[in-house]
Amino acid sequence: MTSQTITADAAGTWKLGDLPVHRIGFGAMRLTGSAAFHLGTPSDREQSIVVLRKAVELGVNHIDTAAFYFSSLRSANEIINSALAPYTDDLVIATKVGPFRDYSGEWGTWARPDQLRSHVEENLRQLGRDHLDMVYLRRSQQRWDSIAEHFGALAELREAGLIRHLGISGVEPRHLAEAQAIAPVVSVQNKYGLHEFDPGTEELLRICGEQGIAFVPFFAIAGKGAEHGPSGDEADEADEVDAIARAHGATPAQVRLAWTLQQGPHVLAIPGTGNPDHLVENVAAGALRLTAEEIARLDALHRGGE
Repeated sequence: MTSQTITADAAGTWKLGDLPVHRIGFGAMRLTGSAAFHLGTPSDREQSIVVLRKAVELGVNHIDTAAFYFSSLRSANEIINSALAPYTDDLVIATKVGPFRDYSGEWGTWARPDQLRSHVEENLRQLGRDHLDMVYLRRSQQRWDSIAEHFGALAELREAGLIRHLGISGVEPRHLAEAQAIAPVVSVQNKYGLHEFDPGTEELLRICGEQGIAFVPFFAIAGKGAEHGPSGDEADEADEVDAIARAHGATPAQVRLAWTLQQGPHVLAIPGTGNPDHLVENVAAGALRLTAEEIARLDALHRGGE
């Protein structure tokens, strides 16, 4: 692959509601440091700004962020605002509400429904916007069996004009139905990747495809390393991915992204990085077309996590 010449339109497009986006987007979590939140070394702010501007230059028009994406020195939303404002009309910025971190970086109690407006307003303030294109309700799996009250609060903010479109994150199929009874859901964001098989998430992937809802995996590259970044995978998985990568002159990360995108036209990718070279490689993965035989081999690995 010749990554330098490939832009985000190679991955094709999908609509988040009425907002068209390229299927390769950008996740802002790693803008703040070598690992997410307070887990790594804070990033070089100027390089993070370079990465964002390069992403837009390469055609990326879907950025995923959150007010709780910050390290001891850096805020993802502040960096996005500094790098990209005033925003172009075609740039879609998605954010998440529900989780809360205090100023020291410690996780606090998840938001009550009546607190979600303050979460939305904090994202508006940090990003310098008068409305949010896309807001996900990130479910607390430990505390929320039902999301109806929380999602209803966001639906009211949508009616008030503070939010354009709504999504849900960290959910099961029943939560999608629950939310849809309240307001339109245009996107579902769950942990998903080659490294992990979860029957509920597989069912969501299928339902979203049938209903024309975007499915946006996170940690598709990081795998089991999650917030800490990519980690060593099981040897047989790594060997298989490496072999396919060599056949295409690609990187293992590109193969993982390509496999993710080939799960359906409604599947979007939001790989994150603070490295300009990795950004170019991630965007180029949208042009990588795996063969049916390669997909079958990777699918078998994926199902091996059952």
